[in-house]
Amino acid sequence: MDLAALEIFRAVAAEGSVTRAAERLGRVQSNVTTRVQQLEEQLGATLFLREGKRMVLTTAGESLRGYADRLLALAEEARQSVHPGQPGGRLRLGAMESTAAARLPQPLAQLHAQWPGLVLELSTAPSRQLVEQVMSHTIDCALVAWPPPGVDADAPVEHTAVFTETLLLALPADHPPVQTPQDLQLDTLAAFGNGCSYRRMGESYMQLHSGAPPKVLELASYHAILACVAAGRCAGVVPQAVIDLMREAPALRLVPLADCDTVLVRRRGYQSPALDALHAALRASTPSSLPEPLSR
Repeated sequence: MDLAALEIFRAVAAEGSVTRAAERLGRVQSNVTTRVQQLEEQLGATLFLREGKRMVLTTAGESLRGYADRLLALAEEARQSVHPGQPGGRLRLGAMESTAAARLPQPLAQLHAQWPGLVLELSTAPSRQLVEQVMSHTIDCALVAWPPPGVDADAPVEHTAVFTETLLLALPADHPPVQTPQDLQLDTLAAFGNGCSYRRMGESYMQLHSGAPPKVLELASYHAILACVAAGRCAGVVPQAVIDLMREAPALRLVPLADCDTVLVRRRGYQSPALDALHAALRASTPSSLPEPLSR
């Protein structure tokens, strides 16, 4: 197994299509097909089920994908390690949607200007899923609200605080003032899917009101969450930074809920010049509260 073959295999697995994988990799389709077939012959196992133009991983393929992620991540880490102080290569960063929108534009622009050879791939997901992706080598690091729900305290990751978010409980504009959970007059929370730290905080707060978990309306964006709140159906939890981004925020009653740390998570022992450069850019964007450099 060579790294190029694993990269092709992983692209086909991610795209579910030889055509799209070839476009993503800048290769001709016949080359991608041939390399996958050669890998299957070398391993003596069928890696994909061919369903027309669709490629679906077999059980053997699913097993190989985990190893491919780890091997390719380790290879990238090794390439970067021989050029200390010269960030380059690829860095796969995950972030919560609110962080990507409100906190990352300035530091990522700075990172690109300072290190144009560094290719940064950004993806978004709830906090728990991001930590799981870090542990499975699907991404290299992530910005999450700590601690994420469902993540073991002894998970093999390290984290460093980079931002502090002020969280607000968003209520319809005509909702009476709220001093304590007992003042709530709603039993539904608009939130992201399971694994979102902010959702868990909202559920815990609203449960203090009724003694039972609230109903949850799962949505995929803060704009949708706040639209449902403004319509009078439910409550929501939103960072102040997201409200600040809006040119015209909907009419809402905003109640301070809590402060929550956003941390940079990485696999235990993982270090690279690209990660150091990212952390430096994040620190520079928060001059009022500079976290310590990443330990080696």
